[in-house]
Amino acid sequence: MQNTHPWFHAVANPDKPAIVMADTGEQFSYRQMTDLSNRLTVLLRRLGLSAGDTLAILMENRPEYLALCWAAKNAGFYYVGVSTHLTPAETSYIVENSGSRLLIGTAWTLPIIEKVRIELGGRCQYRLFDAETLEIAGLEAALEGIPAAVPDMPRRGASMLYSSGTTGRPKGVKVPLTEDPPDVPPVRHAMLVSAFRFDRSTVFLNPGPLYHAGPLRFAMAVHREGGTVVLMRKFDSLLVLQTIERMRVTHGLFVPTMFIRMLRIDAAERRRFSQPDLRVVVHAAAPCPIGIKEQMLDWWGPVIHELYGGTEGSGTTVINARDWLLHKGSVGKPLPGCEVHIVDDAGEELPANVQGRVFLKAPRQFEYHNEPEKTAAVRHPRGWTTMGDIGFVDSEGFLYLTDRQSDMIISGGVNIYPQEAENILQSHPKVADVAVFGIPDEEFGEGVLAVVQLEAGIESSPQLALELIEFCRSHLSSIKCPRRVDFVDNLPRQENGKLYKRLLKDQYWRGHNTRII
Repeated sequence: MQNTHPWFHAVANPDKPAIVMADTGEQFSYRQMTDLSNRLTVLLRRLGLSAGDTLAILMENRPEYLALCWAAKNAGFYYVGVSTHLTPAETSYIVENSGSRLLIGTAWTLPIIEKVRIELGGRCQYRLFDAETLEIAGLEAALEGIPAAVPDMPRRGASMLYSSGTTGRPKGVKVPLTEDPPDVPPVRHAMLVSAFRFDRSTVFLNPGPLYHAGPLRFAMAVHREGGTVVLMRKFDSLLVLQTIERMRVTHGLFVPTMFIRMLRIDAAERRRFSQPDLRVVVHAAAPCPIGIKEQMLDWWGPVIHELYGGTEGSGTTVINARDWLLHKGSVGKPLPGCEVHIVDDAGEELPANVQGRVFLKAPRQFEYHNEPEKTAAVRHPRGWTTMGDIGFVDSEGFLYLTDRQSDMIISGGVNIYPQEAENILQSHPKVADVAVFGIPDEEFGEGVLAVVQLEAGIESSPQLALELIEFCRSHLSSIKCPRRVDFVDNLPRQENGKLYKRLLKDQYWRGHNTRII
C-alpha cells in the first residue's frame, strides 16, 4: 500500500482529524472516515453494485459525503455528485442519464429523493443517512455489524460529475477506469500537489459544495496527503475568517463571488482576524475581476493563486500572485503534462498575441456519457478539447481569456446553459420569442437575463416580468433562471431563424474590455 491514500494515514495517525465541520466543530478522524468508507464499500457491494457501476449522491456537505466518495473509489465505482439546488425533474434526469443504480441522500434531501423515487421507481435503489421511510431504508442500521477491515482492492473508481459544458442539458464527464488499485493516485493528484504544496500539515478550508468538481477533487487530494479538510455546510463570510484564524488554515479554495462577499465585511471587522498560517489560496470556476483580486492581495498577501480548468479535466492552467501582478488578467500557464493551443476557425494554430479558440490538452481523455456527438463537438482533430472560451497566449506563454464562443454563462462559479431557461420560457403562452444570456454582475461575474418578445396584444409590465421569472423557477433550479426580464418589440432573427444573440449582448457589455469578468 502506498502512502497516498487515507488508509495509510489511518494507520500512521488514526486520531488525526480528516474532516472538521467549521460551523459545528464536529471532527471526523482518519480512523473514523476510513472505517466508515470500508463498511460502505461492503454494503454497496451487498446492494448489488460491482466495479464499473454508478451511484449518485444527493447530500449536503458533511463527513459522510467524503467517506462515501472514498468507498466508491475503493470499490471501483463511478460516483455522481448531484447539486442540491436542482429540481426533482433535473435530479431524476441526472440519476437516470448516469445509469446510477443507487441514489444516496439524507434527511435534508429526502423531499427531493421522494419525488425522484416516484419518477424513476424501481429503475434505481434509494438509501438515506439520518432518516428512513416505509419505502427508503436508512444506512446506519444496515452498516451495523459490517467489519471495518480494508476490503479487497479492485481497480480505482472515478467521479462522473455533470457539467453544463458548452451545449445542451447537463452531461456526465466520464473517464475510462484504469487497472490501477485505489491507493495509486490519478495523474491529476501529482499536478495538484506540485502546484499547491499539499502535505500532512495542510489544513484545507473548503467552503464550496462537494458536488462541484473543484471542492471534491481538492478535498480528496488533501486526504491522499494526510491533511485535514475543513467543510462548511453553507458559505458564510464571517465564519470563513473565524475558521481561518481558529483552525490555523493553510489552504483554501474559493470562487470570486466569495471574495466579493468577504470584502463587503466592514474593514475594521476584517482587521480583527488574522491569517497567520495561510500558504495557498486558490480561486477557480469563474474569472476574478482585476480590482477584486488586487484588494484580496492587499488583504491576504501574495498567497493567492488562480486556476483555470473545468469539470472535464481537459487541461489546467495556474498563475501565482507574483506572476499575476506582472500579467494582470492572465489565467496562467499550463501545469506539467498540460498544453494550451489557440486555433482559428479552421482549426489551425495561431501565433502569440492573436486571439482565437482556446483548446487544452491533458494527460487523460474524457467523454460525455452516452453523448458521442457532443464529445466530438468539443474535441480538436489532434485530441485537444475546448470549454468554449476565446483568448490568446502572450509571448511569455501566459493565457488570457477575452470572450466565450459558447452561450454558456458563469454566475458565481456555476456553469449555466441558457437554452434550458429559453425552452421553458418559450412555452409560456404570453411569450413569442426569447433570448437568455449573461450580463455583467458585480457580485456574481455574470447575471442571467431574459430578453422577451411578447405575443401580439400582450403588454409588458414589471408584474409580467416577475410572472415569467416565477414560471421558469417552477420548472428549473432558480440558479438557471433569469433574475431580470427585459422586453423588446422584436428579437434579431434572420429569415433562416438564426438568433443573433451577440447583437443583444453587445448592448449590455458596452464599456467592458472583454465579455468575461
